[in-house]
Amino acid sequence: MPVAAQVLRHASTTPGRIAVSGPGGDLGYAELAARAGRAARALAGQGVGRGALVAVAQADPVALLVAVLAADLVGATPLLCDPAWSEERRAQVMAAVPVAARFDDPLPEVDGPPVEHRPAPDDLTWACFSSGSTGRPRAVVRGRASWTVSFAHLDALIGIGPDDVVLIPGPLVSSLYGFAAVHTLAAGATAVVPGRWAPGGLAEQMRRATAVHVVPHRLPAVLDALEAAGGPLRTAVVGGAALDAAARTRAVEAGVRVVSYYGATELSFVAVDADGSGLRPFPGVEIDVRVPPGQALGEVWVRSPWLCEGYLAGATGPLRSDDGGWMTVGDLAEPHRPGEILRLRGRGDGAIQTGGATVVPEDVEEVLRKVPGVDDVVVVGTPHLYLGAVVTAVVEGDDVARDALEAAARAELDPAQRPRRWYAAASLPRTPAGKPARGLLATRLAAGGAPGLRRLT
Repeated sequence: MPVAAQVLRHASTTPGRIAVSGPGGDLGYAELAARAGRAARALAGQGVGRGALVAVAQADPVALLVAVLAADLVGATPLLCDPAWSEERRAQVMAAVPVAARFDDPLPEVDGPPVEHRPAPDDLTWACFSSGSTGRPRAVVRGRASWTVSFAHLDALIGIGPDDVVLIPGPLVSSLYGFAAVHTLAAGATAVVPGRWAPGGLAEQMRRATAVHVVPHRLPAVLDALEAAGGPLRTAVVGGAALDAAARTRAVEAGVRVVSYYGATELSFVAVDADGSGLRPFPGVEIDVRVPPGQALGEVWVRSPWLCEGYLAGATGPLRSDDGGWMTVGDLAEPHRPGEILRLRGRGDGAIQTGGATVVPEDVEEVLRKVPGVDDVVVVGTPHLYLGAVVTAVVEGDDVARDALEAAARAELDPAQRPRRWYAAASLPRTPAGKPARGLLATRLAAGGAPGLRRLT
């Protein structure tokens, strides 16, 4: 992973099969392989080779996949960047994560002899930014085997093969959707990649999709479109947040099997629920919930072949590891023993799970503190029926206008990070050490309100 070797094989055996269907139309496996090969020659001509880090930010998802495959062919590591970033944000990220080359437009393509492809399991072949990395960019980097070797296990769980048409209705810069795209290509199936969530196109997509990768709060819209348009959809692979039982039941009643899973950008697959009975370890995964004495919950530690290599450029983040090969991102769960269901209970570091994205409150606070009139700010997640939680900001300061806060959020934060609920307080509740009482505020807001807070409208 990426999967240039598999794409080349499919181009040889089934050249006319549609590989990708994007905003600009369909592309067969032979043409996808040819375009990737020509783009790889262009990269090689610019001196990009094995071990180089290449930033790619093509708005067209098909052009992005061509760039990723081309990087794989020359042995480089593609770093997927959001094409919606402002130039200021892009410059900030590039300064934090030095790259050998950067391409925002489709890669040039050069005719000539094939580029020799020499893949190795330990190649670093995918890097993307974890959600909520504004101000302190955290790019997660992966080795080839950390995803490709898991494909066979996923195939056994969901049964996607060459005859499938897989809808991937989200940005490929997200590891959830990026994984879905490269897994589909490895299987020799057709990847439908609109690039961004587009509800208006769902009905047409449902007429051909046999499988879909989606975050939980999007599943009802997919089922609505299926009900309206009909279609062959039989499998929904759902990740990024907890799945509501009612949504699973509705899918089953529509004849759609749901396979939900728990994972993280850094950890890949951790646990899977293939039938609604609860999360159990994904094949090859060991789970250790480490509960401190006297506590009811513990951190989820994971050891598996699917773990990432870490963050690029020495960035810090929620990922921690120990000498035994175990990793954690701070998720909490009830005590767990082998053979039992994994019962997750949120994040221990205050990270907010919202609609499949993970938002680090400190990153949002760092931006909002720069707004004139803001003395301090606390960002928490408050419950939401479909998204799981929404980002909520509580601002301390006199006469701070919501317009100014929202302008700062739009300028410097990714969409998932921008608060949807805003409150103001004359003074924030604080701990004995003088720190804002984040947990107390979150509890009060979840209960429906908090003394001394007013809603900003």
